Amino acid sequence: MSRQSELAELSRVYDSSALSNRNILINGSGQVYQRGSGTIVTSGTVFGVDRFKFSTANMDNIAGTFTQDSDSPDGFGNSMKATITTAESVIAADEYAYIAQLVEAQNLQQLSYGTSAAKQLTLSFWVKSSITGTFAVGLYKPDNTAQIHNLTYTINSASTWEYKTLTFAANTLSGGAVNNDNGVGFYVNWHLAAGGDYKGGGSTSGWSSYANNKWADGQATDAVITTTSATFQLTGCQLEVGDSATPFEHRTFSDELTRCQRYYNRSYPYGTATAAADNNTPIHHMSRGGSYNIIGQFFHPRDMRAAPTVVLYNPNNGTVNQLKGDGSSFANAAVLKNTAKGACMFVNATSITETVFLSVHATFDAEL
Repeated sequence: MSRQSELAELSRVYDSSALSNRNILINGSGQVYQRGSGTIVTSGTVFGVDRFKFSTANMDNIAGTFTQDSDSPDGFGNSMKATITTAESVIAADEYAYIAQLVEAQNLQQLSYGTSAAKQLTLSFWVKSSITGTFAVGLYKPDNTAQIHNLTYTINSASTWEYKTLTFAANTLSGGAVNNDNGVGFYVNWHLAAGGDYKGGGSTSGWSSYANNKWADGQATDAVITTTSATFQLTGCQLEVGDSATPFEHRTFSDELTRCQRYYNRSYPYGTATAAADNNTPIHHMSRGGSYNIIGQFFHPRDMRAAPTVVLYNPNNGTVNQLKGDGSSFANAAVLKNTAKGACMFVNATSITETVFLSVHATFDAEL
């Protein structure tokens, strides 16, 4: 597409106030990678690049990694990559696997869901898979009446970057409203495998009331999950209002990091592994011995979505729920106060009788 055509398309689909901040998704190009590699498990959720999770249910064999990778199409520096190191032997009826980003509800009010003014959404992305075939991608809305809308796309060439665009119908159904709060507005799901319990219900023609057999409707390819060494990569993921895809909205690294920190942040410097031995930048405070000693406080870089789950680490060796004292002195640490703005840590330090320098690292998780 020429530069003139791009500008004409932008002018047609968006007014001048919507030319920026049009991508509803955060970290769609996989730039921000605070957590490090996620380990894929038989049932559960792991994160790789920020805001994107890999989820499985009821599997028996699967193992792998979900990580950031430098392999990407032109114009991008990173992708998210799932690698299957142990394949699932067969996809049973109650098993599924998918990659998703959950979007905060109050960020979706412009869609006017549940009214006659509801808007269409277009999802665009680059995908590279060692497995070809037909895959489902969908929106699932849990608020009010749970509703779902899936579409399908085809990966035509193995291990080749391909660009896909899909347009979802406007949700005018009764009960379609998305609450104006900090909960889940909807899931954006890239399905990788689904057993018979989760497809066949008919959700690819538009929005409909949710049922389990609509979750991954249209998913026809399970081989990513049932093939050892299979890979699946995404980047340039963009969800925007309208019936057409516009060029990917590249944000600065700082901007994407700030957006991600609403959902996850940590005291470790960017690029330092969580739970690493790192004595350079821990949370710290001067504290005197006693039965109840506040040892440090942390103010989040921005307000988090909600009061986060806090995990504390000893800066000397990464041990969970420990703090570092002078020399080799250690004591158990815990969270005293925890809010969306920050947290205070303390130690029950009856054995400490003098003023000491205490320090601790922490991670803060308020993901949807």
